[in-house]
Amino acid sequence: MRSFVPWLVFVWIMSCFDSVVAADTPVPDTLVQRIAACTSCHGERGEGGDNGFNPRLAGKPAGYLFRQMQDFQKGLRHYPLMEHQVAYLSHDYMREIAEYFAAQDVPYVTHPAPGVTPEAMARGERLATQGDPTRRIPACMACHGTQLTGVQPDIPGLVGLPYDYISAQLGSWRTNTRNTTEPDCMATIVRRLSDADISAISAWLATRPVPENAHAAPEGSVTPPLHCGVLGS
Repeated sequence: MRSFVPWLVFVWIMSCFDSVVAADTPVPDTLVQRIAACTSCHGERGEGGDNGFNPRLAGKPAGYLFRQMQDFQKGLRHYPLMEHQVAYLSHDYMREIAEYFAAQDVPYVTHPAPGVTPEAMARGERLATQGDPTRRIPACMACHGTQLTGVQPDIPGLVGLPYDYISAQLGSWRTNTRNTTEPDCMATIVRRLSDADISAISAWLATRPVPENAHAAPEGSVTPPLHCGVLGS
């Protein structure tokens, strides 16, 4: 027993030494290491989380991603975790993060969509592709591109997003928990949508196949036919 005690002491000392060495080992100061808080929710390369609420960041225009971080920082867009993450980030650092995720080119993750009636699906398609001029609602394609993959430098793609995320974000504009700097076109448009419209649009977008070329369209390739000042309040 006496010979066993020194061995236990030796093992304990060595384990403490190993812990000290591990603590003193520098962590590589790389952007990937520094954005671990982002990738823990949005996926290793921004491919999206494993639920319907942590959206894909990979491949989205850098201008869009930068603006979202700014909106969280300014209190225009509300989600406590994101507001905390970006609270003290500099503009240069947020641009660096945005450009990193914008440059990622990874396969899209598919998400199940709820079943809706054929009538609702047709309604969603009509609003997304044609809009509703009688209610001054422009088509989603008018701003987000004919393939709905977004437009450089700051219009996001809508394909590949889960139903839950799309419907939640449209609802957030309606409840003023998501806003952006003026002119806030989406807030203006969403006020003209009914609950049934939001569900239909979300279902149709969530079931759209991702095109082979899912990159955002070049800047200037889409000229929105309406502007917020024309749409009115």
